[in-house]
Amino acid sequence: MKTTTFRKAAAISTAIALIASAGFFNPAAAAAPTRYITTTGNGTVSVIPDAVKVSATVSVLGTTSKAALATANTTSTAVRKALTANKIATRDVATQSISVYPEYSYPDNLTPVISGYRASQSFSITVRAAATAGAVVDAIVDAGGANVMINGASPFVLDNEKATDLARAAAVKSARAKATSYAKLLGVKLGRVVFLNEQSSPNPFPVFGVTAKAEDSATQIDLGQQEVTVLVTVRWAI
Repeated sequence: MKTTTFRKAAAISTAIALIASAGFFNPAAAAAPTRYITTTGNGTVSVIPDAVKVSATVSVLGTTSKAALATANTTSTAVRKALTANKIATRDVATQSISVYPEYSYPDNLTPVISGYRASQSFSITVRAAATAGAVVDAIVDAGGANVMINGASPFVLDNEKATDLARAAAVKSARAKATSYAKLLGVKLGRVVFLNEQSSPNPFPVFGVTAKAEDSATQIDLGQQEVTVLVTVRWAI
């Protein structure tokens, strides 16, 4: 009976030892490289913006807050109709702010008095066809007249996937070239990639501005160009 118990205990001890050994010699852990080369690569692609963000504000002064808001609403409706006529979708027009407040005059040495009420509504408009942005600005001004202000126009890259792919390829190529050079200098063979990290820069905000063509008085938005940049960090086993 004692012999049987001893044999069972020995078998259990052996099984535990085998399990522990299997965990200690984990093939995945053993395969982790202990030597590696890490490099960074930078890829930049210049692109011409394909869209323009226009900022406009309707602002009206009235004798009462109700009258000011009513006139502002009428002007805003006219602006929306002008945008629709210029193929700007409803989803591309967003209200940024709306307000009504009293304005004061300040007579010398007297208590400030209300001189009127200001109602305003600001819009952010996405023009997806960059070439038509100038005409859209003109349409807004024609519709709103003295009650509308153009705060700025900002060209930007609406679809930068293709440019990002090109910048990514250039960044990886740069990182590989550096790693290959180091491997050659060190007399080692470049192995598999064990780590990669990417950082993509957002499109920079261009300077706001609207210019007019002297020969026909039509507004022209200068698109310029922007850069799409990708930075990668890659680690190769050696």
